[in-house]
Amino acid sequence: MCYFYINMNKYLILLLGMLLILNACSPKISTSINKNYAVLDYREDVKVFGVEDIEPDDAELLGTVKIDDSGFSTNCGLDVVIDKAKTEARKIGGNAIKITKHTPPSIWGSSCHQITADILKVDKIENYTVSTAIADSSLISADYALLHIYRHSSGAGAMVGFDLHLGDSIICRVNNKWKETVKIDKDGLNTLWARTESKAEIPIDIRFGNEYYIRCSVTVGAFVGRPKLELVDNKTGKLDFQSIPEKKK
Repeated sequence: MCYFYINMNKYLILLLGMLLILNACSPKISTSINKNYAVLDYREDVKVFGVEDIEPDDAELLGTVKIDDSGFSTNCGLDVVIDKAKTEARKIGGNAIKITKHTPPSIWGSSCHQITADILKVDKIENYTVSTAIADSSLISADYALLHIYRHSSGAGAMVGFDLHLGDSIICRVNNKWKETVKIDKDGLNTLWARTESKAEIPIDIRFGNEYYIRCSVTVGAFVGRPKLELVDNKTGKLDFQSIPEKKK
């Protein structure tokens, strides 16, 4: 009996330790509530309005949620922190969030995405769409596509820039903490690529009238770092792209 009791205590201590570690790895969540309604079912969608999106005029402010780095956070990608903000919104009956501040990972700051968002309740939310595929109605019949290319600040190779190629053409110079939108008038299957000490490439099937988000970065290499290219889904890409401030030209 005593042996069983001692083993149970060890098990509980181990379980408690694991829970503490998991909590430490999760982002810090702070919620300020002004008003709440019935809890939304976890299957109900919560619309996300980005920093540059205009929220509906009839939106009712229920509170504010802030997702920060706890100091030990590891699982804190943009999709993760947005999902956590949506969960907080559902708890107080909110069916939309409006991101008011988005701090992406930084070489001198946190390695996490951190956001502050208003929790909103919007009547007939299904009538509102947050544009992620077409930002301009003129694109519907356009004879070009848009490439939104961006790069967050990063520790690995922060001072390393590289040329981004589409097939045989250089379309832009990618630098640290930078973004640019490029018109592409060549459709069909092609390749985006870049080279520093090694070459990185991704296939891209360009269709006129569409938008594409390309996330660039530099990973650790033997000498100057290696380029990394990712074709990001439009929903995530738009929010990510908006988080980088425009630089004065």
